Amino acid sequence: MPSQILPISSNLVVPTKPSTEMMFKPMIYDSTTTTTTTLLDDDDHSVKPLLSRASSFNGESTGLHQNRRRRSNSDNCLSASAGDDTNQQTIGQEVSHAAAETFLLTRLFFTLLTYLGVGYRWITRFLALGFYAFLLMPGFIQVGYYYFFSPHVRRSIVYGDQPRNRLDLYLPKNSNGPKPVVAFVTGGAWIIGYKAWGSLLGQQLSERDIIVACIDYRNFPQGSISDMVKDASSGISFICNHIAEYGGDPNRIYLMGQSAGAHIAACVLVDQVVKESGEGDSVSWSSSQINAYFGLSGGYNLLSLVDHFHSRGLYRSIFLSIMEGEESLKQFSPELVVQDPNLKHIVARLPPIILFHGTADYSIPSDASKCFAETLQRLGGKAEVILYEGKTHTDLFLQDPMRGGKDEMFEDIVSVVMGDNQEVIGKSVDRRRLVPEFMLKLAHWVSPF
Repeated sequence: MPSQILPISSNLVVPTKPSTEMMFKPMIYDSTTTTTTTLLDDDDHSVKPLLSRASSFNGESTGLHQNRRRRSNSDNCLSASAGDDTNQQTIGQEVSHAAAETFLLTRLFFTLLTYLGVGYRWITRFLALGFYAFLLMPGFIQVGYYYFFSPHVRRSIVYGDQPRNRLDLYLPKNSNGPKPVVAFVTGGAWIIGYKAWGSLLGQQLSERDIIVACIDYRNFPQGSISDMVKDASSGISFICNHIAEYGGDPNRIYLMGQSAGAHIAACVLVDQVVKESGEGDSVSWSSSQINAYFGLSGGYNLLSLVDHFHSRGLYRSIFLSIMEGEESLKQFSPELVVQDPNLKHIVARLPPIILFHGTADYSIPSDASKCFAETLQRLGGKAEVILYEGKTHTDLFLQDPMRGGKDEMFEDIVSVVMGDNQEVIGKSVDRRRLVPEFMLKLAHWVSPF
């Protein structure tokens, strides 16, 4: 169904679908306790105009190709022998890395379980989550194979000195000139975020000649929100200063986040502008390097969402621990920060803000994006929201891309990033289906998100 711009409401309206989000056991995080929960795979060190069809509120390659010359028979034998050894080492490294990544994902899963409550509601939600994952498993397996074995994916590039300061790069197959870049911050309820969650996005956009950098960051309880913001900022700094080394264009960088990642990325962007205005520390990158910000299914006013999250199973106690106390909710609410009388001038320095949201999102209601965009526009910023009728929290990010063919939201992103390249925009890319349609429809129905 075509996307549309819906009227803005200043009041957050929460859909009435029964709660199916993950339930978390109440817990207060004590920052003074030792953080022995390390989720890092330590073994691996390795503006454009807004969318024309939507109304605003203002009315390289890493594939290694070896050129081989014909030599004598003896040389060929030696080369073949050496090549076999190299191939064996490469396969061994890939298998080792895959095992390490699988171990990390397992630890993330059990970290989540430590916060789950016990009872009938938790059991039903957990079963729904398991069935949901089972239905999408054919797609997960194919995307996982691409992630671990594609020569166009550069995994676990170190960008900082903190745990989990790694990022993955998804590179286009061709290397004819610098490519635009999307720096992506993954979601995960601030608890189970992981860079590999952006594999599907990276694969799809790299097919359209766009480099995608998926930034990993410390999750709770390994870190709280200020650590997450600091990590994401460090990752963006690395991208701005080093992406040219990987074939990226440092003058065409876009920032994107999904769900909790959209909140973190928005916090980073607003905080960066505050620093550049002389209200904070020195900076290692500039907000002017970001051509636009894409927020997918994000929440930007925590004060209006804390009760909603509590009703969905992310209990107030654990949420406030993630956000470093109730007094910090305003500080980490971009929608509220830009309304500070002393900081209203920063809005003009923000890049264009484009927010995507499904109208059937029960994890973070679509009014969260509408209110943020309305606030920015009222203060003189460039902002718009694109709503997708009937789409849930995961439809836009998982089910729709796995459906194959043309993906409406991804086409919207491409039209902004490749605004001057009509050849790429008009390029027909009908991606193959990863999951049968009946399984996708069932997944939409049972999704706990």
